[in-house]
Amino acid sequence: MERLSGTALDPSTVTIPQMSIFDRVLKLKLFVRGLEVHGGSFSREWLKSFGVRYNRYEEGTTLFISAGSKAAPFCLALAKATHNKCAVLMTPSVLGTKSFNYAIVPKHDKPDLKTGNVITTLGAPNHIYAPSLKDIASHYFAGKDLEGHKVVAILIGGSDANYRINSRWAKDILTQLRDIRDAKFLITTSRRTGEGVEETVEEIFAGNPNLEYMFLYSRTPNQNSITAILGAATHVLVTEDSVSMVSEAVTAGFKVGLIRLPRTTGQIKHMLGYGARRFDDMFAEFAQRGLIEDFGTDFYFPKFFEAYEQKHGQDFNEAKRAADWILHHS
Repeated sequence: MERLSGTALDPSTVTIPQMSIFDRVLKLKLFVRGLEVHGGSFSREWLKSFGVRYNRYEEGTTLFISAGSKAAPFCLALAKATHNKCAVLMTPSVLGTKSFNYAIVPKHDKPDLKTGNVITTLGAPNHIYAPSLKDIASHYFAGKDLEGHKVVAILIGGSDANYRINSRWAKDILTQLRDIRDAKFLITTSRRTGEGVEETVEEIFAGNPNLEYMFLYSRTPNQNSITAILGAATHVLVTEDSVSMVSEAVTAGFKVGLIRLPRTTGQIKHMLGYGARRFDDMFAEFAQRGLIEDFGTDFYFPKFFEAYEQKHGQDFNEAKRAADWILHHS
């Protein structure tokens, strides 16, 4: 959550309190609708019940910003309690977006645009700030021989309700990538990858002299190396399940190589435009704008690596565009 002071940004953080299961059900599910229909007095009492201070915020000075369904009610309550404005990222469950002054929602989530308070983004807004990436990488990978080489970043997601990543997939795809000539490799997995797939990834690249860095999420889950990897890479490949990593890499300036995955989504869901289908529409727009290279199901990689680097050369930053939109409408 951010605080605005005049025209300068004076950011501060409001910590969301720990709560019991009883409070989650009663106050975040049942009573939270009261924040939409009642005024500031209800919001102040609601915040007091959690021990959240609100009287340090002056009227008309603050924009509260939240991301995620748990933080959204506090964002709305603080704005109502102090007569300020609020913005929400994504669509929070129960509340939805209509009660917020501003809502920043990915287009593939199909938000309701009738209320006029929503701006849609292509992919997920993110924290990537391209000008700082090189410096981050130089510190993170100090001592590694990356300068002057093609540096291939492979960002691997994991199975979910729509996609499936298993060891067989890893062997089929990563064995092809392992043999790319004259390239250094930076590889990262994610929370959903699973230890079995991670072990296969490790096995495939074992002893490869061009492997410069491998991050396995299950072993060091609190480490985040994406920004450093994007700062060092010349080419980036991302599995299609991770909209966030695709969005981060595109924001960093890369024309991203999109690796397709086996799907679990049923045919009915696909026909109705849900499940993986809604992401297909998003990736089609990314590709149309020259921001990704969609390999489809053929997985022929060599042409993608012919150029020294794969950058799209466009000004693409959906978080900045959303911020500009809020400032213009405030």
